[in-house]
Amino acid sequence: MRRTYEDQVEALLGRMTTAEKFGQLQQLTWTGDTGPGGGQTALTEAAARAGLLGSVLNIHGAEHTNALQRMAVEESRLGIPLLFGLDVIHGFWTTFPIPLAQAASFDPAVAESDAEVSARETRTNGVHWTFSPMMDVTHEPRWGRIAESSGEDPYLNAVLAVARVRGYQGPADGSGLASKDRVAACAKHFVAYGGAEGGRDYNTVDVSEQRLRNLYLPPFKAALDAGVATVMAAFNTVSGVPAHANAHTMNRILKEEWGFDGFVVSDYTGVEELIAHGFAEDGPDAARLALNAGLDMEMVSTRLADHGEELLAAGRVEMSRLDDAVARILRLKFALGLFDRPYADESAAVTGPTDEAREAARTAGARSMVLLRNEDAVLPLSPAASRIAVVGPLADSADLHGTWAGPGGTRFPSVTVLDAVREAAAGTVVAPAGPGVAEAVAAVESAEVAVVVVGEEPALSGEAAVRSAIGLPDGQEELIAAVAATGRPFAVVLLNGRPLTIGGWLESAPGVLEAWHPGIEAGHAVADVLFGTVAPGGKLPVSFPRDVGQIPVYYNRESTGRPYRPAVPDEKYVSKYLDLEDGPLFPFGFGLGYTTFATDGPRLDREEVTVAELERGAAVEVSVDVENTGARTGDEVVQLYVHDVAASIAQPVRRLRGFARVTLEPGARTTVTFRLGAEDLGFWTNDPAGTFTVEPGRIDVYAGTSSAASAYRTLTVR
Repeated sequence: MRRTYEDQVEALLGRMTTAEKFGQLQQLTWTGDTGPGGGQTALTEAAARAGLLGSVLNIHGAEHTNALQRMAVEESRLGIPLLFGLDVIHGFWTTFPIPLAQAASFDPAVAESDAEVSARETRTNGVHWTFSPMMDVTHEPRWGRIAESSGEDPYLNAVLAVARVRGYQGPADGSGLASKDRVAACAKHFVAYGGAEGGRDYNTVDVSEQRLRNLYLPPFKAALDAGVATVMAAFNTVSGVPAHANAHTMNRILKEEWGFDGFVVSDYTGVEELIAHGFAEDGPDAARLALNAGLDMEMVSTRLADHGEELLAAGRVEMSRLDDAVARILRLKFALGLFDRPYADESAAVTGPTDEAREAARTAGARSMVLLRNEDAVLPLSPAASRIAVVGPLADSADLHGTWAGPGGTRFPSVTVLDAVREAAAGTVVAPAGPGVAEAVAAVESAEVAVVVVGEEPALSGEAAVRSAIGLPDGQEELIAAVAATGRPFAVVLLNGRPLTIGGWLESAPGVLEAWHPGIEAGHAVADVLFGTVAPGGKLPVSFPRDVGQIPVYYNRESTGRPYRPAVPDEKYVSKYLDLEDGPLFPFGFGLGYTTFATDGPRLDREEVTVAELERGAAVEVSVDVENTGARTGDEVVQLYVHDVAASIAQPVRRLRGFARVTLEPGARTTVTFRLGAEDLGFWTNDPAGTFTVEPGRIDVYAGTSSAASAYRTLTVR
């Protein structure tokens, strides 16, 4: 962020009392109810008038934010404006597909479009700050919050985090933050929340320094380089130390090593929870630990505001640390233009999804879908089919927004799959006469082809929505089996917020389309792909396990001393299960289309490069030719992976280091070019001080259309 406002910040700091400074470190939540059951609303309004409040959570609507802002600006001693924050995760009024779905697009333009639309709708409704992007790399599909992430790969997470930050904020220098259509972004959760044991929210993470830096931290560094204004601490411990009081991650890495000059906000009551963690003895201790470790703003709990002055007087926190935290918060308020224009223009507020925003969400939804199976070319459906049956528990659901859908998720229903198929089809579309399997079978038997819409309701994923078993909910597999028994061709549409264990029904379903939770235009996006108006081109951003007992299963694993070898299936003393086939059901990067592609092996512009050249900024250029060999226009995602064959720290068998989604007409051919530099060929060691190294040796460079790509060339680093 540009430090254009340092003189104003310093001048304001010089006028503030200690109580007012600690007040800037406080964020409270607002419900609008000032009665006994109104939570923190009355406290919020009193603190705003007294100049003892920095930020407000969960408020939106220009008339509401303006009323509260006037209390702070016109009634407090110094008139410091409030910063209003809201969880706008994948849409405000216009819900886009969940972030995990957007990651399946392998298209950063999808994520940027979501962020741009969200920022415009959010800012005009008086909100300045969104708690997004969430970039927790995770190998844990049971974890409900995988729906908010971009999956299991740090590179993909990083690319999409940059796109979202750019969409929310504009230029990396922060010059766009004051615009009426931009909001401040928040990189969360810092750090390693995706590694929570058992996939249980708020749980322990025990992680080595090298895995912390190679797996969990890269998306955050990318977001910082893109100018992200704020960072949110994670609920979990990191190697025994809660993230809210972790000086190694917040002070040493984030602020000192990376030079982050924005501010760190706690998660909801995260400072208070240091006591429950068994890390802090009491409230004053929790405040001391968090502030000294680098936390700058406390969300909802009030330990810093309650105990800050006594801690300062006792010498348990320093004035310089307090001033640093306050300066970081004030800096963002100046950058957002709040001192010049504290109030939202109520006449300019966006009051609902526009046609343009809906079209962007529909495009994003279709580009995010992954075709998992298509036997006998059951898809795309013919619009001329005389009768199409649409069955399943989610076929007529208008709640397909997904988790954390924002205010639009409750005000504006999703387009249903049934309605959209009726709109797209030229023939008759039949729905079951009742909710039972028998009625569904009767509808299918009366049709030429069927669409079976199953999956998870949005409430089954997201925060505090962990599942120990991640198959289809009760009765849905039985429905698929009954439809299969009719002999009619059919396709299954999966609507879900996480990878599922598809189980035994896969082989009975000719077509399977992974549609995720697609947002407000869900039905239209699904119909676009079902009928081939949009060619499916998405790829899986996370591996689909065969069975829950296999978790964690992920592509970027390290090899063992006794790896399983598919060519020698009878080997006993190797890393495998006795009762389960090796590897995931569907690997990271997998996805089919309605056409076929031929992808050549990678070509390197040089076969050798020295460490010294790489350290000076040299790069190896990798070219991959791809051709549409089918009869339809389609999309393919060319993916580039590297493997350091022998290193001082065992390396993943594959690491994604580039991808490109291309659209080709039948017979068309193109060349995709990637560049591999030091950051792609090196890795972080276990040194807590942070040591990145590029070592001499052999690097195998793979190219293909999934993480299972086998074509490679060898690069020698000398």
